[in-house]
Amino acid sequence: MVLDKLEPFFLRMPIGLMSKVRIFIYKMVGLKIGKSNRFERGRMRRCKNVMIGNNNAFTQGYFIWPVDQDGDQVRIKIGNNNYFNRNVMLDACNRIEVGNYTMFGPDIYITDSNHTYGNGLPPSKQPMQLGTVKIGNNCWIGAKVIILKDVELGDNCVVAAGAVVRNSFPDNSLIAGCPARLIKKIC
Repeated sequence: MVLDKLEPFFLRMPIGLMSKVRIFIYKMVGLKIGKSNRFERGRMRRCKNVMIGNNNAFTQGYFIWPVDQDGDQVRIKIGNNNYFNRNVMLDACNRIEVGNYTMFGPDIYITDSNHTYGNGLPPSKQPMQLGTVKIGNNCWIGAKVIILKDVELGDNCVVAAGAVVRNSFPDNSLIAGCPARLIKKIC
């Protein structure tokens, strides 16, 4: 019984305290952020290019990764009440937007750009193709999903685990596969 009362003190409070420290540091370097957010262990760069609403949870291994260039343009915009499970990466060279009340499973990669190839140049010297990604409200993104540039998911979409999403889908879509396709409309 006594051990049950000690568990939050020793196991949960240190994570909460470190989250507050991370948020303080992120704000000091330019993050625009609302109230009641939680950040476990992860990485964020170019904080001034990120805007986060209220009540979001980022669990261990998050990467919030706007392109490493000067400027104040918001490249990653996250609404309210979203949950990001382990190892979610938001990789933005242009713009990624997430609505409200969306859940992300573990091991997800979202990018708004593609590398080009050819022209006899090595991959590191090739220009990037820039696009956008927009994820609506009340979506559920399953484990190990990849969302590629120029994808817009409407509200209330469900993306099955392991899907590779390279096309846009309207509200209330259940999508799955590699490449992802519409399985059915949901209510």
